[in-house]
Amino acid sequence: MLTNLVDAYLRLRRATGWQMRVQEYILRGFVAFAKARGETHIKALSAIEWAARAPSEGQRANRLGMLRVFARFARAEDPGHEVPPHGVFAAPKVRYAPFIFSESHVKELVRRAWQLPPPGSLRPWTYSTLFSLLAATGLRISEALNLRYDDVTSDGLVIRETKFRKSRLVPLHPSVATGLERYLKRRQPTAHNEHVFVTLRGTAIRYQTVITTFLRLVRAMGIHAEAGHGGARIHDLRHSFAVRALELCPASRPAIDAHMMALSTYMGHANVESTYWYLHATPRLLAEVADATEKFVKGE
Repeated sequence: MLTNLVDAYLRLRRATGWQMRVQEYILRGFVAFAKARGETHIKALSAIEWAARAPSEGQRANRLGMLRVFARFARAEDPGHEVPPHGVFAAPKVRYAPFIFSESHVKELVRRAWQLPPPGSLRPWTYSTLFSLLAATGLRISEALNLRYDDVTSDGLVIRETKFRKSRLVPLHPSVATGLERYLKRRQPTAHNEHVFVTLRGTAIRYQTVITTFLRLVRAMGIHAEAGHGGARIHDLRHSFAVRALELCPASRPAIDAHMMALSTYMGHANVESTYWYLHATPRLLAEVADATEKFVKGE
């Protein structure tokens, strides 16, 4: 019975766009645990005991959280299923402090990428264009590396079925479109590979290769010491894009609300709460908050 319920639950969630790979692994693990006990229904105590077998508090909380969602689904079909209580395990809430790239940082990163060996090869073009694109659009690195020639259109970049299995169109600033077009002319299409960003051998660039190159460049820039918390990640270019976009927004509540919705759509987030996660305090934003607070106190 539990196996059939898991199958039905996964079909329903996948029909709405979720991949559910991790959830399937977790839920089938619980079903095996329950079957070994001769249980045909979800029991709260068994669920807690099963989740407690995970090696860390965070994993225990994740296990039980996934099972709680499934249990609510199962209980709608049969009230004999129990929904485990919330808060049994406390997952640590650690928020990474990203490095916010300034305009000068981005320029220096691109300049260093342009100097990568071998001189005169495609490699400097590839990395300088890739890092420029990430900084100017806030794309996920996986989205940039998965781009194909046909995804570059006159209206922008077509980002196909990414994190939430949804496609979206990312308009480009004219300067970004020009830079990408210049790279593509240099890149030249090949019959065996349609990826936009390729290696010297014409193969798709591996994620780990990009990360290694990025870290070498930013550490050479001294960002490791400057950040004070382990340096910068390539994903911080996405954080930086979101922050800079907010800095350019007019300082009024209606404008900010509309701006956040547009930014959430542009970045490919499932909901606006995910976009708020990318926003961090900068001197400019703090100054604007202080100014707005002062005007509010004065009744202006």
